[in-house]
Amino acid sequence: MPLRAHIAELRRRVLLAFAGIAVGAVVGWFLYTPVYEFLQQPVLDLAERDDALVTVNFGGLASALDMQLKVSLVLGAILTAPWWLYHLWAFVAPGLKDREKRYTFAFLAAAVPLFFGGVVFAAFILPQAVDILVGFTPDGAANVLDAQMYLTFSVRMLLAFGIAFVFPVVMVALTWIGLVGARTWLRGWRWAMIIIALAAAVLTPTPDGVMMVLMALPMVLLYFLAVGIAALRQAAVRRRLRRAGAEADA
Repeated sequence: MPLRAHIAELRRRVLLAFAGIAVGAVVGWFLYTPVYEFLQQPVLDLAERDDALVTVNFGGLASALDMQLKVSLVLGAILTAPWWLYHLWAFVAPGLKDREKRYTFAFLAAAVPLFFGGVVFAAFILPQAVDILVGFTPDGAANVLDAQMYLTFSVRMLLAFGIAFVFPVVMVALTWIGLVGARTWLRGWRWAMIIIALAAAVLTPTPDGVMMVLMALPMVLLYFLAVGIAALRQAAVRRRLRRAGAEADA
């Protein structure tokens, strides 16, 4: 496919992906209230437990509306993950062989559960993260959290963990279609650790080290899990080739 056709295909896939996210954002608008209550609950629990003034505050007249729009957009991206993950793969698929294009279902079957698994994991550790970060407030001081900051922190955390959990599937997919070998992934583990640390620093909503570590640790584990799966795949291919060669010789 020529370069101009690649650019046109990329533009088409991006537009389709954003159209799906826009539709998801409409659904996210109606889900905003229960999601807001869920995200606010760790703050309420912390205030009740410690009998302290810890609350979420909307500082401006239009802050609540602006925040609902932003949260709805992120919820749209989360809800429509299968849609834009499909278009991510569909952009790569034209360069694959017919046999390799059949891996589309396998890619989505692995990527979608991992994405939502990352979102669930982020939702699980959110109360612990809030507890740790608010715990640095000095005794006798109040912690009035800006709603823009807190809700942006929370929803970006959900989305960031979802995206981070998909990366190992991309690794396995590249090995599956023969572009990158398992030994190459393993030899580059030092560079991978650096890239994971940088990705954790970029994806985490706050610059504190606690959130970076919480994101980087599962990414490291998933990286080596992906290397193991890639190695098993290559070993199976080698066994099949040796068996085919032995049958041909016979």
